[in-house]
Amino acid sequence: MLSNSSSFVKPTSSPPANAEIPVLTSYFPPPKPKSAWSMIRQTIREPMAELAGVAIFVLLGTGVDCQVVLSTNQGVASSPKGDFLSVNFGWAIGLAMGAWVSGGISGGHLNPAVTLVMATWRGFPWRKVPAYIFAQVLGGILGAGLAYGNYVHAIDIFEGGGGIRTRATAGLFATYALDYMTAVSCFFAEFLGTAVLVMVVLAATDKKNDAPPNGLLPVTLFLALLGLGAGLGMQTSYAFNPARDFGPRLFLTFAGYGKQLYVYRNQYWLWCPIIAPFLGAQAAAAFYDFFLNEEDPLTRNSSP
Repeated sequence: MLSNSSSFVKPTSSPPANAEIPVLTSYFPPPKPKSAWSMIRQTIREPMAELAGVAIFVLLGTGVDCQVVLSTNQGVASSPKGDFLSVNFGWAIGLAMGAWVSGGISGGHLNPAVTLVMATWRGFPWRKVPAYIFAQVLGGILGAGLAYGNYVHAIDIFEGGGGIRTRATAGLFATYALDYMTAVSCFFAEFLGTAVLVMVVLAATDKKNDAPPNGLLPVTLFLALLGLGAGLGMQTSYAFNPARDFGPRLFLTFAGYGKQLYVYRNQYWLWCPIIAPFLGAQAAAAFYDFFLNEEDPLTRNSSP
């Protein structure tokens, strides 16, 4: 019989006081400290994507306007280079290219009316709205400026001199209505076109409504704007986007076109291509959410 069961327990010994304790090392390198530029870049990345997207959109759109109209002057080109269908394709391709550049970074709003709809109806952070809209307008200025710089000599020939700037070429960048259009019909045209555009955007981003894959959203926008331009674009030169008109209009101010940009039809620049798109977008979102969206907008944010 065993007299002491503790004899089977292995005696323990503490390590010497001067023994080195092994340090566990990570297989992953420590994160590099962020530079000041890296932090600034992270802050402005989304607005800069909006700026770049709108700049591409406006550059291609106003560029095709310039090519089609300016080439009708034989001093500029021997024969016309395009027609109204070319204009529609240019603006639609510009929107698709801008959406591809910005979509994965900022969501590819490219339109202050869309940004406001996303904040009002889709939970987009309100704190981002001012920066997005500011960047979109700056993108419009930049895109128009690049197109103007590319065609400035053709504009001089078309206008009849370097110091002459009239509505004949201002209409290549900002929107104007046909003479027979009344104020009400101008407002309605922009309201209606923006409403249809936003309806398509909401449907194309609604995963419960057979939305296309994210990578194909620019194709949807291309088809939407191409159809809108071909069907509703003639009478007001179709802004359907406040930044698409206001940005280029601001650039024309710097280019010497004067107060004619703002006194036309009693502040047309404000109530037609800015206010009408904002209201049309909100009306489209209200209609979509109250009648088409699977979720009830009145109970979407309520607690269970």
